[in-house]
Amino acid sequence: MKKYKLNNGLRVLELKRKSDIVTIHITINTGSNNETPKIAGISHFVEHMVFEGTQNYTPEQIANSIESLGGQLSAYTSNEVTCFFVKITKKHVNKALEILSEIVTKPTFQLKLVEKERPIILSEIKMVQDEPRHHQWTLFYKSLFDNFPAKNPVYGSVKAVSSMSRQDLVDYHTLHYTAPNSVVTIVGNIPDLKSKINKYFKNMGSDRIKLELSEETINRPNKVIEKKKTNQSYVVLGYKAPKRNEKDSYVFDIIRAILGRGLSGKLFRTIRIDHGMAYDVGVHSDTNITFGTFSAYFSTNKKNIPKCIDLTLKEFQKLKKITTNELKEAKQFIEGEFILDEEDSHHFARSIAEWELVSKAEDGLSYVQNINKVTKKDIIRIVDKYLNKNYSLAVIEQI
Repeated sequence: MKKYKLNNGLRVLELKRKSDIVTIHITINTGSNNETPKIAGISHFVEHMVFEGTQNYTPEQIANSIESLGGQLSAYTSNEVTCFFVKITKKHVNKALEILSEIVTKPTFQLKLVEKERPIILSEIKMVQDEPRHHQWTLFYKSLFDNFPAKNPVYGSVKAVSSMSRQDLVDYHTLHYTAPNSVVTIVGNIPDLKSKINKYFKNMGSDRIKLELSEETINRPNKVIEKKKTNQSYVVLGYKAPKRNEKDSYVFDIIRAILGRGLSGKLFRTIRIDHGMAYDVGVHSDTNITFGTFSAYFSTNKKNIPKCIDLTLKEFQKLKKITTNELKEAKQFIEGEFILDEEDSHHFARSIAEWELVSKAEDGLSYVQNINKVTKKDIIRIVDKYLNKNYSLAVIEQI
C-alpha cells in the first residue's frame, strides 16, 4: 500500500493489484450523524444532488460518461460517511477521476433539479418505511440510543427533507466536502497516479472540520413496538458495543462468527433448525468510527417472540462454554471471509478507506492478526459485560 497526502490535505491510499480493472473511491467523512433535526437527511440529499449536474456535465452526461465505457458509477450514505465510487477498465482511469472530481467538487445544485429530486427522496423514505426488513433497523437504533445521532435514520425525516432549501444543500456541501475531510482509495495498477489525482483534486477545499459527539456506552433495557399489517413479526434485540478502534470490537466479530455464520451459526440452528420458529435468523456486528452495535434478529409469528428472545439470550450465555475448536473455526471463518471480501476491489477500497478514518489504513491490513489474538477469556468477559438483560428490543408486530 502506498499512502500520501496532497498539499490540500486530501489523503490518498494506493492499493496495487495486477488487473485491467481499477476501482476508485472517494469517501467523505460526513453522514447523518453530522445533522441537526432541521436538516435531517441532508447528507443523503446532497449525495443525490451531486449526480444532478455539475459545472461541466449534465446529469445525463455524468451517467453516460462512465456507463458508455462499460464502467459502474454509484454512491451511498451512512451515519458517518458519504462515498462515491467508479469501477472501470484502467485505460479509462483519467475519465473516472475527472467525473468523480466533478461530482464531488463542482455540483451546481440547480433549484429546479433540487425540486425534481425532493419527491424522489421522499418516495425513497416511504419505501424504506414500508419494508419491514429495513424499517426494523430504524426502530432498533431508535430504541438503542437516547440522544446519540445514530438513533436517527440516515434518510432523515419527511419534515426536514420537505423543507430544506437549496442554500442548505450548498452550505452543507461547502462545509463538509473538503480535502482534509476526505480519503481517496484506488485499487488497481496505475502508473503516475499521484500526479493524476493532484490534477483533478488539487482545487478541493482545504478547510478542516471536527465533529464532536458525546458517547453513549451504557446499555439499559428498552423496547419499541410498532404494530403493522404484516404476515409475521420482525424483531431485533441488541446492545451498544465497542467502536472499531477498540480491541473488544474484534471479540464481537468472533461472537458474530460463532452465532451467525450462514447455516452453521448457533443461533440460526437453534431458532430455525431445532425449534422451527423462524425462517430469517441472523446476527449483526456493526463497528464504526464513533459507535458500535451488536444485535440478533429474527422474523416469526408474534406468539413465538418470547420464546425466540429466551433462546437468543441462552445462546449468548452458552458462549461462555465455547470450546477451543469452536473458537478456531470462528477465526478460520473470519479469515476466509476477509480474503474473499478483499478479492472484491469495491469492498476492499471501501474497507481500507473506513479504516483510515477510524485509525489508520494499515490496521485494516492487519485485521486477521488482531482477530487471532482473541481468547476464550475475552469472550467470557464480553458476555458478562454486555450480553445480559440490558438489551434494547425493536418489534414490528403483526396485526
